[in-house]
Amino acid sequence: MANQHLPSTGIDSAGNGEYRGRAMRYASSSLRAALAVIGVLLFASTATLTLSGCPKKKVKKAGCDSDKDCSKGTYCVNKKCQECRSNADCGEGKECNGGACVAKSECRVDADCSDGKVCKAGSCVACSSNDQCGPGGKCNAGKCNRAVKCKKDDDCADDQDCVNGTCQRPWKISTPVKNKCDLTTVYFAFDQSTIASEYRDGLNATAECIKKNKGRDVYVIGHTDQVGTEEYNIALSERRARTVSDYLARLGVDPARLRVIPKGESESTGNNKKDRRVVFEWR
Repeated sequence: MANQHLPSTGIDSAGNGEYRGRAMRYASSSLRAALAVIGVLLFASTATLTLSGCPKKKVKKAGCDSDKDCSKGTYCVNKKCQECRSNADCGEGKECNGGACVAKSECRVDADCSDGKVCKAGSCVACSSNDQCGPGGKCNAGKCNRAVKCKKDDDCADDQDCVNGTCQRPWKISTPVKNKCDLTTVYFAFDQSTIASEYRDGLNATAECIKKNKGRDVYVIGHTDQVGTEEYNIALSERRARTVSDYLARLGVDPARLRVIPKGESESTGNNKKDRRVVFEWR
């Protein structure tokens, strides 16, 4: 059979190679284009997340609405979980203070203390100065002699005035006398109201001192020791003060300037000899 030639396709072996090359270059170009599109999309997504920020976390609600919202052993009080609501929630020897169980204090205010002590840092302690005993109060041997509350002068002792709701002796902190001089203290024998001769010279000087300071009156205050009844000692202290007042009047002191105050045993110190006395205070 004579040699027959197939129809020519226009592609020889060299052409086949060129065709494959073009196909590969086309595929590679398409792949690069696809990768470029993916890169653009990824960049856009990243940019969107960056601009929009992270998703907001769910904020936990603060406080509480009931005891169920609090941990075991705590209570919901005014929208807040705390250890206790009252002293009943705390153990023995503890109390509820600010929502927490703390060691129980001996006191909170001076009124919680006895024996004239003052409340300091939750404990009852002896006083060390008059200012710890409140207005008109006096610290004596570690005990407060607090001022009596009042509404008018008649609610107070004879030698006190009602000042800012308490019985006080405002003249005790008044200006000193112009003509400074000593006022003699007179001591008495047991159960006696007679002035001993040894005190007469001192009372003569006292009379002159009072007369020099005409603008000031004087309290003549009688005291006793602790022997005897309270009623008897009040009467005895008045007799002693009256005896001294009368003596000064005979020396020329205006009786209207002398005010007798019987204190009885109310300010006794336990030293009987020193307690049986009459003292003076400027008014």
